[in-house]
Amino acid sequence: MTDSKYFTTTKKGEIFELKAELNSDKKEKKKEAVKKVIASMTVGKDVSALFPDVVNCMQTDNLELKKLVYLYLMNYAKSQPDMAIMAVNTFVKDCEDPNPLIRALAVRTMGCIRVDKITEYLCEPLRKCLKDEDPYVRKTAAVCVAKLHDINAQLVEDQGFLDTLKDLISDSNPMVVANAVAALSEIAESHPNSNLLDLNPQTINKLLTALNECTEWGQIFILDCLANYTPRDDRESQSICERVTPRLSHANSAVVLSAVKVLMKFMEMLPKDLDYYGTLLKKLAPPLVTLLSAEPELQYVALRNINLIVQRRPEILKHEMKVFFVKYNDPIYVKLEKLDIMIRLASQANIAQVLAELKEYATEVDVDFVRKAVRAIGRCAIKVEQSAERCVSTLLDLIQTKVNYVVQEAIVVIKDIFRKYPNKYESVIATLCENLDSLDEPEARAAMIWIVGEYAERIDNADELLESFLEGFHDESTQVQLQLLTAIVKLFLKKPTETQELVQQVLSLATQDSDNPDLRDRGYIYWRLLSTDPVAAKEVVLAEKPLISEETDLIEPTLLEELICHIGTLASVYHKPPSAFVEGSRGVQHKRLPGSAGSGESVESPDTASAAGVSEAPPAVIPSQGDLLGDLLNLDLSPPTATGPTPPPSSGMQMGAMDLLGGGLDSLLGGDLGGSPALAAGFGAPPAAVPASFSAPVSGGLDDLFDLGGGVGMPMGTYVPTKALWLPAMKAKGLEISGTFARRAGVIQMEMTLTNKAMSVMTDFAIQFNRNSFGLTPAGPLQVLTPIGPNQSIEVALPLNTVGPVMKMEPLNNLQVAVKNNIDVFYFSCQYPISMLFVEDGKMERQVFLATWKDIPNDNESQFQIKDCHLNSDAASNKLQGSNIFTIAKRTVEGQDMLYQSMKLSNGIWVLAELRVQAGNPNYTVSLKCRAPEVSQCVFQSYEAALKN
Repeated sequence: MTDSKYFTTTKKGEIFELKAELNSDKKEKKKEAVKKVIASMTVGKDVSALFPDVVNCMQTDNLELKKLVYLYLMNYAKSQPDMAIMAVNTFVKDCEDPNPLIRALAVRTMGCIRVDKITEYLCEPLRKCLKDEDPYVRKTAAVCVAKLHDINAQLVEDQGFLDTLKDLISDSNPMVVANAVAALSEIAESHPNSNLLDLNPQTINKLLTALNECTEWGQIFILDCLANYTPRDDRESQSICERVTPRLSHANSAVVLSAVKVLMKFMEMLPKDLDYYGTLLKKLAPPLVTLLSAEPELQYVALRNINLIVQRRPEILKHEMKVFFVKYNDPIYVKLEKLDIMIRLASQANIAQVLAELKEYATEVDVDFVRKAVRAIGRCAIKVEQSAERCVSTLLDLIQTKVNYVVQEAIVVIKDIFRKYPNKYESVIATLCENLDSLDEPEARAAMIWIVGEYAERIDNADELLESFLEGFHDESTQVQLQLLTAIVKLFLKKPTETQELVQQVLSLATQDSDNPDLRDRGYIYWRLLSTDPVAAKEVVLAEKPLISEETDLIEPTLLEELICHIGTLASVYHKPPSAFVEGSRGVQHKRLPGSAGSGESVESPDTASAAGVSEAPPAVIPSQGDLLGDLLNLDLSPPTATGPTPPPSSGMQMGAMDLLGGGLDSLLGGDLGGSPALAAGFGAPPAAVPASFSAPVSGGLDDLFDLGGGVGMPMGTYVPTKALWLPAMKAKGLEISGTFARRAGVIQMEMTLTNKAMSVMTDFAIQFNRNSFGLTPAGPLQVLTPIGPNQSIEVALPLNTVGPVMKMEPLNNLQVAVKNNIDVFYFSCQYPISMLFVEDGKMERQVFLATWKDIPNDNESQFQIKDCHLNSDAASNKLQGSNIFTIAKRTVEGQDMLYQSMKLSNGIWVLAELRVQAGNPNYTVSLKCRAPEVSQCVFQSYEAALKN
C-alpha cells in the first residue's frame, strides 16, 4: 500500500497515541509513527509537542527513518531551539558515520536548521565534511557553508570556511567544484566588494575542466562565474570561447543562454578581422534558433534575450529572418516580440519578404497585433530607404480598407515617413485628408494636424480643416491641443492674410481659457514672438527640423551592455537592470562588457562616468502588491540642445523671449524655415487680451521669469502637525500613545507621548514598523529609560530613517506600528505627512526644471484647490520652503502670481509644482507633475497643511 494512507486519518487524541508509538521498542512501529507525524506536519497540524520523542528516534541505522526525523527537525527547530540542542550530539556522530549518504544528510540538515544557538556546535562537523574523502559529502558541505554564512557571516569568516571553500575549486570532482563556485558566488553577492572569487587563468582553467562533467545546474553556476572574468588579452579570450562553445548544443536552454552570455562578453575582446570571430558568429545562430521551437513561455524568454543580442550584434541572426515569422497559433506576447525582432533584422536584402509578411499581419483579427504590424511597416520605411516607396504604397492600400484602427496607425507612421523623407511622398496627403473624420484617437489626430500644418501651403483648404478641429478645442487631449496650436501658427506664417482671425482665436483659447501650463506657456511664447518680431517667429517656428533616426526604440548603449552581462536572468526578460526590481539591491554591482580589442577602452566599472550632475545612486522604487513602478526617475535631466539657427537679437523683446527658452524649451518650438517675410500685416501689436507684462520692455518681460530677487525670502521654519491620539488606553490595556512626526535638521522624528492609565508599572518598551511605501524604519531603539508608573506620562522622540523594506501601502503614507512592553504587544496604524520625506537638496536647477516638466507626460499632472488661504505669494513661498518645498521661479500674469516649485522625496522621486495665487482670492490652485503620480494626493495634503498652519 502507498504512503497516502497516512494523510487520511483525522482521529482525536492522536498526539497521545503517536507519543506511545514513537517510544515503542519495535522498529517498524516507530517508523510508521514518524511517517504519521510527518504526514500531520505536512497538512499543517501542529505536532511540535512530540519534539523530544521524535528526536529520540534519531539513534537509528535505518536511512529512511533518519531522513524523516531530520525533515521534522528542520521544520520545528526554530520554534523549539532549546530542545533542538538535544540533537547536536547525534549530528556530530552522524557526520562520522561510515555511510557517506548519512554524513551528507547530517551536514545538509545542519545547514537548514537556522538556530543561532546550534550554529557554533556545527563548525567542527562541517570542517570535517569539507575535507571528507567522499565527493558527495564535500559537495553537500560546500553548499552548507553558504547557508551558514547567511545565518552568521562572522562565524564563517572566523572559522576559515571561506578559504576551505576556495580550495574546493581545485577539487578533483567536477560537482564539488560547481557547488563551491555556487556557494562562493552566493556569498559574494551579499558582499559585493569582497574579492572572494579571485579569478585568475589557473582558476579559470580548473573551472573549464570541470565544466564538461558537471550536471546542468553545475554548468550554469560555472558559466555564470566565467562571465564575471575579464581575460587578459584576445588570445585568452579565444581560448575560453573555444572551450565554452560545446555548451551551445546542450539540451537545457538555461545552459545554452549562460554559454551565449559568456561568448557575447568575450567576443568583445576578439579582433573582428580574426577568422575565429566569423566562425563564432555562425555558431551562435543555430542554438538561438533551436530555442524558438520550445513551448511559448520558453520562446518568449528566448525572444527577449535575442532582442538584446540583435541590438548588440545583428549580424549573428541576419540570415535567420524566417524563424521570426509569426505562426497563426503563437500567443500574442510571442507575436509582438517576434515582430520587434523582425524590424531589427530588416535590411535591403530581406525587406521584400518582411513587407509581404507585415501586410499579411495587418489583416489579422487581433487588434494589438495589427496595430503593431502597421507601425512595423512604417519603421521598415524609415530603416531601409530603398523600401520606403513600397512601404508607403502598402500603407495606402491599408488605408483604403477603411478599418478604423488600421487607418489611424497608418497616419501616425506616415507622419514619421514625411519627417524622414521630406518633399518625397507628399502626393498622398489628399488621400489622408479624406479620412479626417474617422480619426478619434489622440495620437492619430495629432499626427494628421501636424501633416496639415507642415504642408499647409500644399493643401487648399488647410484653414478649414484646422478650424474643424478648433471647434472642440477644450475636449481634445493635451497632445492634440499643442499640435493644433503649432499647426495654426505655421499656417498663419505661411498664409498670413487669410488666417489672422484663426490664429487670434487659437492663441486666445490656449492662453486665457486653458488651465494647462504647458499649453499656456507655448501660446504666450508664440503670441509674443508674432507680436514683436515676425521674421524671428518664422525662423523659430518654421525652422528646419533634423531628420528622425532609424531606431528610436533602441536600448541606451550602457544599459544594453549591462543587460548583455545578465543574459539568461530576469533582467534580460524585463530589459531593466537588477537594481530596478531587486528589493534591497543596494549592493548590486553594475556589470559592463570589456573594451573591444584595440579600442584602448578601460575595463573599469562603468560607474565612473555619470550623467552631468545626476546622482549615480538609483532612486528607491515603491513596489505595489501587483506591480513595480519601475525606474521612477529614469530620465536624462540635461536640457535639450537647440537645433535651429539662433535668430539675431533685433530688439529687447527678442532677448527676453530667448532668455525664457534658456536652452530648456528649444525643442518645444519645432517648425520649418520658409514662407514670405511680409508677416507683420495686422499683427503689429499683441491683442488686448495679452497681459501687460508680455508686451512690456525686457525689464518686465519673460526674462524675469527666473529672477528670484522679487521677494522670495528666508523660510519661516518647518510645520509640525499637532499630536493625534494613535492608540487609545482601552485598546492597549491602559497604555495610551499620542504622537506626531517632525523633520528637524534633516532627521525624521516620531514624537510620542506615552501615558500609563493602568494600575501597574510599565517597562521594557520596544517598537517595530511593518514594511511601508518609503521604507521608514526606527534608526535606534525606543528610549524609555525609566519605568512609567500609574497615571504618569513620558515624552519620547524616536529618530527614523528610510532604509527599511518597501511595500506600497493604501493610503501611500500609512504606517503600521507594533509597540511592546512588559504587559503585551499592541498594534496601531497612523499616517505621516509626506513632507517629512522632503529632503534639503530638493531645489532643481531652472534648466532641469523646464526640461523635466516638459518630459513628464501630461497624464501624470494633477490639479488641486487649496481653499481659504489668506497669504500673499511671498509669504506662501516662505512657509513652503520651511517644509523643503523650494520656489525656483515666480512670475505675474494678469495680477496672478505663479510660483514654480520643486521638492524631492527621500527615495529620489522628484515632484514639480505650479502654485497660482491671485491677490484677493483666498483659493489657490496647485498643479503637480511627477513620474509617480501616486504621490500627488499626499503632496497636496502637505501643501494644504503647511499653508494653513
